[in-house]
Amino acid sequence: MGAANRNGLKHSQTPEERKLVIAAAAEQRYVEFTGGKIEYTGGTVQELNVDTHPIQREFFDFYCTPRGEFTPPSSTHQQTTRPTLSSNTKFMNIYPFVDIESISPRPMLFIAGENAHSREFSEEAFRLAGEPKELVIVPNAGLVDLYDRVDLIPFAKLTHFFQDHLK
Repeated sequence: MGAANRNGLKHSQTPEERKLVIAAAAEQRYVEFTGGKIEYTGGTVQELNVDTHPIQREFFDFYCTPRGEFTPPSSTHQQTTRPTLSSNTKFMNIYPFVDIESISPRPMLFIAGENAHSREFSEEAFRLAGEPKELVIVPNAGLVDLYDRVDLIPFAKLTHFFQDHLK
């Protein structure tokens, strides 16, 4: 989430665009401080139409259907996957791969769907990780498919990995 918020998918966000997002969040923080309305950004769309982006369709299929939707009593369906504009920029300061190489020599297994828009982050983590490491790309899988599509989840690989390395 850090790199996705800092740089966009496939580095599609410029530093200037990032600064605009940060400035908008700072303005929104003041609005909320003075009692103004909370604004939400991103997250999953609440309805599909002909122009809905494929990534949003994938998230909708999980988060907005009985397959994966959960709304706690303290929230609303519209808020369960949508961060606030004022808090979302905090993700820009998350750098999960800092010192990833120091996990070595403990083995690491990275799993990503072949069609996952987030695959680039698993590949980057794998590139930066020390040895031993393994990257498994699951054919015909997107990101959320690996949440619950048991026919796609590589259970045999997971079992083998943990049996070999958790002794």
